[in-house]
Amino acid sequence: MIKFFLNTIIFFLIITNQSIAEENLMILKLKDGNVKIELFPDVAPKHVKRIKELADSGKYDNVVFHRVIDGFMAQTGDVKFGNSSSKDFDLRRAGMGGSDLPDLTQEFNNLPHDRGTLSMARSSDPNSANSQFFICFKPAPFLDKQYTVFGKVIEGMEYVDKIKKGDENNNGAVSDPDKIVSFKSL
Repeated sequence: MIKFFLNTIIFFLIITNQSIAEENLMILKLKDGNVKIELFPDVAPKHVKRIKELADSGKYDNVVFHRVIDGFMAQTGDVKFGNSSSKDFDLRRAGMGGSDLPDLTQEFNNLPHDRGTLSMARSSDPNSANSQFFICFKPAPFLDKQYTVFGKVIEGMEYVDKIKKGDENNNGAVSDPDKIVSFKSL
């Protein structure tokens, strides 16, 4: 009887952990393949909520990677000026916009900016993150505790590596950028 009870509890814990984990997984579809991302609501709950809200409403679909620096990071998420299928699309202004939602208060945490880390872009104001984010190609420890880490690539980093790189003499600006095909929760 005790063995049955223990097995039932273990089964319940496994099922519960899987459902919790799945609600924090997203698929970022790029031209070369799908990227699976794990979100970290325990350390950045407001940022995770914002990313999921914008992604699941289709706001990131067709948004360009406007700033991509080889060996550093790929930045995207300007839903105002960076959506290549929108009437407001303006590649020269991509990176200057956000969403219609208010800016977020920073949630700096102890997670490092390692290869595959997703972190929120912001201005010099720590509380100015809105919709833009970046994915690190390599570790960038100088960003630690300066930007809000909210997720990490767990599969498909090879597709992130294939994102078209920008002009290193122009702060990584990309003249004919790749874009997010879609970004959705599992």
